[in-house]
Amino acid sequence: MNQKSLLHGSKPLRVAFLVSLDILLINVASILALLILENFNWDRMMDRAYMGHIMVYSVVSSVLTILIFFPFKLYNSLWEFAGIDELMHVSVAGAIVSLLKFIVNSIDGLDFFPISYPIISGLLLIALVGISRIGYRALRMLIRPSNASVKRRTLLIGAGNAGSMALREFQTSVKSVNNVVCIVDDDFNKRGNYLRGVKVAGNRNDIPAIVEKYRIEEIVLAIPTADNQDRRDILKICQKTDCHLKTLPGIFQLANGEVAIQKIRDVSVLDLLGRDSVKVDLSDISAFLRGKTILVTGGGGSIGSELCRQIAKNEPKELVIFEIYENNAYDIQQELLRNYPDLHLSVVIGSVRDKDRVDMIFRQYRPDVVFHAAAHKHVPLMEVSPNEAIKNNVFGTLNVASAADRFHAKKFVLISTDKAVNPTNIMGASKRLCEMIVQVFANRSETCFAAVRFGNVLGSNGSVIPLFKKQIEAGGPVTVTHKDIIRYFMTIPEAVSLVLQAGAYAVHGQIFVLDMGEPVRIDDLARNMIRLSGFTPDVDIAVKYTGLRPGEKLYEEMLMDEEGLQTTENELIHIGKPLEIDEALFDRQLSRLKQACLENSDRIVDLVAEIVPTYHPKRSGEPVHS
Repeated sequence: MNQKSLLHGSKPLRVAFLVSLDILLINVASILALLILENFNWDRMMDRAYMGHIMVYSVVSSVLTILIFFPFKLYNSLWEFAGIDELMHVSVAGAIVSLLKFIVNSIDGLDFFPISYPIISGLLLIALVGISRIGYRALRMLIRPSNASVKRRTLLIGAGNAGSMALREFQTSVKSVNNVVCIVDDDFNKRGNYLRGVKVAGNRNDIPAIVEKYRIEEIVLAIPTADNQDRRDILKICQKTDCHLKTLPGIFQLANGEVAIQKIRDVSVLDLLGRDSVKVDLSDISAFLRGKTILVTGGGGSIGSELCRQIAKNEPKELVIFEIYENNAYDIQQELLRNYPDLHLSVVIGSVRDKDRVDMIFRQYRPDVVFHAAAHKHVPLMEVSPNEAIKNNVFGTLNVASAADRFHAKKFVLISTDKAVNPTNIMGASKRLCEMIVQVFANRSETCFAAVRFGNVLGSNGSVIPLFKKQIEAGGPVTVTHKDIIRYFMTIPEAVSLVLQAGAYAVHGQIFVLDMGEPVRIDDLARNMIRLSGFTPDVDIAVKYTGLRPGEKLYEEMLMDEEGLQTTENELIHIGKPLEIDEALFDRQLSRLKQACLENSDRIVDLVAEIVPTYHPKRSGEPVHS
């Protein structure tokens, strides 16, 4: 059996091999120490009186040393990854062995050897065992067939601890397909130095030139401690190249020792958006939800299902999901039952447009808190069917809000949208009407009513990112409505966590506005996604501008001019000041609007414009800036 098979075989066989090797090294160190003391005169050493004790001493020394080596895990470390830690363990264990030998050799009757012998033999033992541990790794790297020519020429960003760990993985792992040829780091003092034999060739601004000079094929970002804005800035520079981009996992994974080749992932769109993760007060949310009966309308949708997931974590008394689409309802039901087997869960099918069905659910479950997420949200489709937008969004909200009031729910939270601000489409106008309904009920009811307004969420049904992915997979073109169109984005879990926090804050009719960070140009988003897929925009995959769709704005706003802005304890949640509403007039207008809906009138848009003075419908697809 060769050395390699011994080292990679079963653990008992491997330990036996290492122990045998160490016994040999212990005795070699002893003999060498004696030779040194006798100036390498073998005959004089053999004539010494202590040679009569050497056999007994050798057995005792070997047993003692091996027993000390075991607690220092010298037989559990993998030779191919031996490094500073292993050398430290060898040094400390060797020093303890040397100290014990020195103490024994100082006892009268046992002082067979010269006083310096334990020290010299201890140093030799440390050297020999250390060489045996590191030597295998060095030999393995030397004899391993070099396949650097077939590996991807890689630029590593970051020469810190994480970068060093990543570089070690690339250099030692048999799974690595990367040959790191240079590193960049913004620390000026590191420039020109070498990390594990690889040169730090410059800083982030040098990346395009370095890529060209070193013929780089792949770039790996290895700065997990950088904030998202900094990461985005670096990745934007990287995108000026044609290199494939990858990134290390989060710093918590580094701390857990989880960095491995398979953990290094492709850069995603989320990395490029560059917003820091939102922070919420979990204690506020937990106190808000624990032990209560929670109703989520539209609980199978993108936002609704995530609401259910996060609510389930907070030990509600009962979670009631109200959903019209049975497949979505089934999917979230099975997920929650699988992940939260102790959750008291009820899933009911029905439409918020059915007032009797809504009343029946409130009568049966008596929810304490209502999250109203059910709505038609697709702007172009609602432009074609404005009656349906009003029936579902406005009067569905009215039905649920009325039931919450009559059955004495403690809180009602409406999920609204930035499209409700100065709306140019019927969907946004319908949501503004929903906000007005919430404000009116807040003035009349003992139930606490509130609305939470936010922009686009990544990966939701109907969002641009799933559309772009499908178009890229099909070979293009990727369609963007307008070169200058911008939108605010947030991940679904982030948005929902802020919705829950806003719900905890709600006391009386507020419209909470979530800070969505910096706006994103959709054209940039499309081109970034093409690059991240390994293609070149307008070369491999075309970007086609199709023109604004009916009711679509170039820019979305988060606040109406009249509303102003108040802060909350969470800097990402703000409160808009509600508008003054003539409630009697509003009731009459809603009655007329309802009758028009029942008649499927073609005057719906005009009637909505009368109720919502900030609604300016645009049918031609021309750019709308505000």
